[in-house]
Amino acid sequence: MSLQNASIKVTHFIIGGFDTVKRPVAVGVVMLITYLLAVFASLVNILFIVFDKQLHKPMYLLICNLAVVDILYTTSTTPTMIGVLLAGVNTISYVECLIQMCAFLLGTIMELFALTDMAFDRLIAIICPFHYESYLTNTCTLVITYILWIVACAFVVSMLAAVVPLPHCSSRLKYTFCDFAALIRSTCADPDKYFNQGAIIAFTVLVSTFIFICLSYCGILFFVKLSSKKEKKKMGSTLVSHLICVICFYCPIFVTGILTRFGVVLTLEERHGLLIGTILGPSLVNPFVYCLRTKEIKSKIFKIFKKFGTFG
Repeated sequence: MSLQNASIKVTHFIIGGFDTVKRPVAVGVVMLITYLLAVFASLVNILFIVFDKQLHKPMYLLICNLAVVDILYTTSTTPTMIGVLLAGVNTISYVECLIQMCAFLLGTIMELFALTDMAFDRLIAIICPFHYESYLTNTCTLVITYILWIVACAFVVSMLAAVVPLPHCSSRLKYTFCDFAALIRSTCADPDKYFNQGAIIAFTVLVSTFIFICLSYCGILFFVKLSSKKEKKKMGSTLVSHLICVICFYCPIFVTGILTRFGVVLTLEERHGLLIGTILGPSLVNPFVYCLRTKEIKSKIFKIFKKFGTFG
């Protein structure tokens, strides 16, 4: 029987990654609270930066971009998982599934690009402090950011173009949401060819961005060695925020990759846990890191709390 004859017309997918009979409701509640906190904190950063002209500087524009990416990244998948866990809604339409896959891929790639863009910003700011404002203007920062979004969209379109023409043999997804692997496994095609394509794109983006970030830190550390103690302290403070965000995003990915490489078999629950942590962790940590470690944003938050305290 040919693949085309064995295929079925799919209008909806069933998300089968969670046990709908024994749903871990507590996990759903924790995810809901974490998601709301993450989105709220990112919105706070965006609003502060957009409405305060004093913060219309390259570094803050990049923080704003990261906040937008965080909202896209976590919102692309988390509501679906929460819906399954708390309400038992485990169906999603074909079109919505494709949109979710694209949003998740775009959010993932842009997380990597946003962190790399911020590493470049810090490199220029520390190595060329006197020419920083002339090298990285607001216009230049926005142009670089737009280019990165376009490149990310191009990667996503290539993945979408690979999925859409394929006939489907199953409407049940063995994952917790619609991603590239889930949709490929639901088709009648041999998944290895398409997984290789996805792996090449993932490896290229992940490794190239990680190498660039590492090289930028090497350049910064070399420059720091030649600086005074006061300058070292100031530089260290600006780098810690970025380093925390980099660790939060890359660590779960590398841990999963290393475990898989050494043949460690993870249970379905462990895989889901790592995946959820990879999605919600950075989206929650990033905005709070920049809220609490960026002097201008932190001072604005304290002023707001003081006003509320006065009214109380």
